[in-house]
Amino acid sequence: MEPTDLLTIGEVAQRSGVASSALRFYEAEGLISAERTAGNQRRFRRSQLRRVALIRAAQTFGLSLEEIRAALATLPPDRTPTKADWARLARNWRRGIDARIAALQRLRDEATSCIGCGCLSLRSCALLNAGDAAARRGPGARYLLGDEKG
Repeated sequence: MEPTDLLTIGEVAQRSGVASSALRFYEAEGLISAERTAGNQRRFRRSQLRRVALIRAAQTFGLSLEEIRAALATLPPDRTPTKADWARLARNWRRGIDARIAALQRLRDEATSCIGCGCLSLRSCALLNAGDAAARRGPGARYLLGDEKG
């Protein structure tokens, strides 16, 4: 490997648009890796740029750090992820992304009705949880998570 194949943390930050502090965090979390010089400075292989881009895309999709870590663990650490790698990861993420989209659409639709009524009439509120009936279905905002009243 040529020395020009290694990038400083500043170069990776500039090329990726990710702050150096975030890169250090990603490294500490095992999402990316760096080699160390004799002076203990980080040097990143160019392939880490693609991993950083993948992390950023996954974050944009709303994936958790654990989901991102699990996805990256399926990739060879010593090469740039390929188009086929990306396609496989995207297929695996699709169900979770679709569920997030559905939840956001429910939130949008319910928020619109709440804003429209100004929450002045709790009897007609789609999110009303009279007698805490939704508690039997589990934690969280059950109606926003897609549970039907009944």
